[in-house]
Amino acid sequence: MIRVLIERHVAETLEEAYEQRSRRILQTAVGAPGFISGETLVNANDPNHRMTLSNWRSEAHWDRWYHSPTRQELLNEVKPMMDQDEKITILHQC
Repeated sequence: MIRVLIERHVAETLEEAYEQRSRRILQTAVGAPGFISGETLVNANDPNHRMTLSNWRSEAHWDRWYHSPTRQELLNEVKPMMDQDEKITILHQC
């Protein structure tokens, strides 16, 4: 199993619109092969800094979802609401 940390920074005043669309991304990922679970968190010191932590059966499953046309299409809906590029970190257990 791997964990994937996705960090995004939402532009001021676009938080509500971003939340609606980002929920769709996570809801769609639930149906992707290899998806185990996921949750979205908000940085207590920066309410526009969002982090999604998801668990996948393998890096190959994540990679398939990451490069899928479905994810790219959904991501294109949230990109205009972000004031920085998303940052993705793949985590393995020690």
